[in-house]
Amino acid sequence: MPITIPVIDLEPALKGSAADKRAVAAQIDRTCTEIGFFTIKGHGISLALINELRDKANAFFARPLNEKLKAAHPDGKTPRGYRALGIEALSAGNAIETPADLKEYYHLGRERWPEEPYYTQGEGPRYFIPNLWPDYPAGFGEAAEKYYLALEKLSESMMELTALALGLPETFFQNKIDKHITAIRLNYYPEQTTAPKPGQLRAGDHTDYGLLTILNGENVPGGLQVQTRTGEWIDVETDQDTFVVNIGDLLMRWTNDRWVSNVHRVINPPDSVAARSKRLSIAFFHHPNYDALIECVAPPGKAKYPPVYSGEYRDLKYQQTRLKSA
Repeated sequence: MPITIPVIDLEPALKGSAADKRAVAAQIDRTCTEIGFFTIKGHGISLALINELRDKANAFFARPLNEKLKAAHPDGKTPRGYRALGIEALSAGNAIETPADLKEYYHLGRERWPEEPYYTQGEGPRYFIPNLWPDYPAGFGEAAEKYYLALEKLSESMMELTALALGLPETFFQNKIDKHITAIRLNYYPEQTTAPKPGQLRAGDHTDYGLLTILNGENVPGGLQVQTRTGEWIDVETDQDTFVVNIGDLLMRWTNDRWVSNVHRVINPPDSVAARSKRLSIAFFHHPNYDALIECVAPPGKAKYPPVYSGEYRDLKYQQTRLKSA
């Protein structure tokens, strides 16, 4: 039988009893032990909210390059705003050398935060950075903020289920994600009118860096694939009314490798449709508070990794994958 990505219905956990919640957590544990990828339905996020952001993003990416570049950060380094083709090779984060990924993206974080020292002093300004919004389309920032807040609430529920799945108190992660540094990337994979270079993909082989990635995509040619523990690549369906969830490196470390942060990629469309096949995906990269210390949940002396601070780890990965500043 071909391997498929499990579909987990969250509705019993979000609306049912404590026993229902534990049952869903057990499903997540089995899935994350085996492959680290699953699709969720019954998540409570309206399709209208999702499509509002998708429509704004598609309108932006359809603009001429010179217009889009006006929404790039002036210093070329700060992770906010637009990034054009040729900026990033995700495979470099896993020590694999490839040409630049065939994608553009828009990088954003939370839109507002309290006027408190954690956010405004010391390390805070490195992570709590004002977003950049283009003049067109109108309402892009508002749509993005609504989406961010909805996914933030969903991620809190997911981390409660994660704690239960790992046999921890339901609130274990609460004080480690209450000031999280989550980012969203609107990834746009344009039509391919020229042949890719050898080894060049829409997004090269990589793992994600944080806790959970919650991805909204679309089923068009040239999509997401995940590598199983046996090395087999399988296609992942990414319907617009569901989300694909995968485990990130920090959560794999936190679980002492009980859960797997699997390698995945976005492949090129077939040659026959490449010149007219574009794709948009929205990735919510849930990342803990920048000062959260990630220590393996393991018996004494059995930890496979040394402790690492959340923010430092993400900064390192950003540096590894960036090919040039602008």
